[in-house]
Amino acid sequence: MALHEELVRSGEWLFRRRGYLPAVLLALVLAETGPVPGHPAEVPLAWPLACFGISLIGLAIRAYTIGHAAPRSSGRGRAEQLADELNTTGAYSLVRHPLYLGNVVAWLGAALVPRIWWLAVLVALVCWLHYERVMLAEEEFLRTRFGQRFLDWAGRTPAFLPTFRRWRAPALPFNVRGVLRREYSGLFQLVLVFAVLNARQWRVTTGHWALDPFWAGALAAGTLVAGSLRLLWKRSRLLADPRPTPRFAEGTHPQTKWPARQSRTGQDVVAGDAGVPSRLT
Repeated sequence: MALHEELVRSGEWLFRRRGYLPAVLLALVLAETGPVPGHPAEVPLAWPLACFGISLIGLAIRAYTIGHAAPRSSGRGRAEQLADELNTTGAYSLVRHPLYLGNVVAWLGAALVPRIWWLAVLVALVCWLHYERVMLAEEEFLRTRFGQRFLDWAGRTPAFLPTFRRWRAPALPFNVRGVLRREYSGLFQLVLVFAVLNARQWRVTTGHWALDPFWAGALAAGTLVAGSLRLLWKRSRLLADPRPTPRFAEGTHPQTKWPARQSRTGQDVVAGDAGVPSRLT
């Protein structure tokens, strides 16, 4: 087996199991979380809040990307790669994998809580080793499915570090309901991670388990919001995507002649997906 094919196969394997990455990253951060320097009897709130702000930037990147993504793209599925649209505008005109960029920023915020610089570097390295394979598998899927259109877009758009030189406004309007439907669990996971880190810091600093009232309140609010949104999603149509799912001419094979259609902005929206299923992992 050629090296490229082996890397693609390993990326496909990791793609289906990327839900385990948060547990690995959280274990790394918890293992190195020690007493807060200079505060032998308390856990200050200012630094974790600043780190939480960094993580929220990562979540905001994900929300913006998903809000402007075409229907049936940039989702959270893990069983298979899904692509009804090739997203090339908005966040996808800056970087080919904005969802994974958002994930890394979110986890870097959490990794900074213990104030150990090499831990943040280690978390970034683990994320890179994981996502590099996953991105390779996804791009092989997109290249096979969309051919030259994908190659043209990939040739002008960096894989992971964004550039604003070729910015294109989003082809589709922002879909608030889509963001609420897809990202409520991401926000809950983020609050849960910081609450767990806070409890761990209290334990190693004071010798007993505790949770700062701020994080206790944030966790309670996050649980309520996530539970409510999940209930609305499962039991009603309030969070359904108002935009129609693309329909293609009879006899048109999805891997060959995908028709282009016009968005509200007049730009072509090409069949396919530049952001195949992803989650906060």
